Amino acid sequence: MTEVGGMMTHGSVIAREYGIPAVVGIEKDTEIIKDGAYIRVDETNGFVQILEGSSSK
Repeated sequence: MTEVGGMMTHGSVIAREYGIPAVVGIEKDTEIIKDGAYIRVDETNGFVQILEGSSSK
């Protein structure tokens, strides 16, 4: 997950090659999602969900 970038940036290309789910271009993600939070990454639809019970609240 990155705050900037697009489909052909280095991070997204590497993630695709290694089969790692990735979503790029999420503004302020490091402000919204706190360290230790449990998240679900839906790379097909391009969103990240903060799961209940995580420490991001």
